[in-house]
Amino acid sequence: MSIKVAAVIGSIREDSTNLKVVKFMKERYADQLDIDLVLLHDVPMFNLDLENDPPQDAMDFKHKVRHAEAVLFAVPEYNFSMPGVLKNAIDWMSRAGLDLQGKPSFIIGSSIGVFGSLRAQMHLREVLSNPALAPQILPGNEVYIGSVQDKLNEQGEITDSATLDFLDNVVKNFVDFYNQTV
Repeated sequence: MSIKVAAVIGSIREDSTNLKVVKFMKERYADQLDIDLVLLHDVPMFNLDLENDPPQDAMDFKHKVRHAEAVLFAVPEYNFSMPGVLKNAIDWMSRAGLDLQGKPSFIIGSSIGVFGSLRAQMHLREVLSNPALAPQILPGNEVYIGSVQDKLNEQGEITDSATLDFLDNVVKNFVDFYNQTV
């Protein structure tokens, strides 16, 4: 049985490498993870004035996360941090429903730089530590895919064997972690 995973894609760029990596994961790990791509294009800016009567697009986003069994965050790095669209989506999840509390989660990230979204993931982990969010994040399995442009082919498939081996191991560890936490 596959784990229902909401994959929150932290980029709205059409040619996002993080989206490509998650699409690849959706195919490669279909027997273990039932990945639903959660795009942030239509999530409105969080506004406390709207908290008690959120726009439908915010509710739709929150519903996808709330009804998943687990969450995968795919985060690029912009200016040494996570993109604003991802932070905005997280702000919606921290209000009215507490969609992430206790939900098994893991994080991946890619970038054209050598650090593969290291700083963005550090900031994301800090934000997710807020008690109003508090997912159960897979420990010790940080996925930083640096120089991603050299590791993806034109079809969006990861071709680097070391990256594939590492990702295979992380997914196995996440499935084990998920099974221990539920």
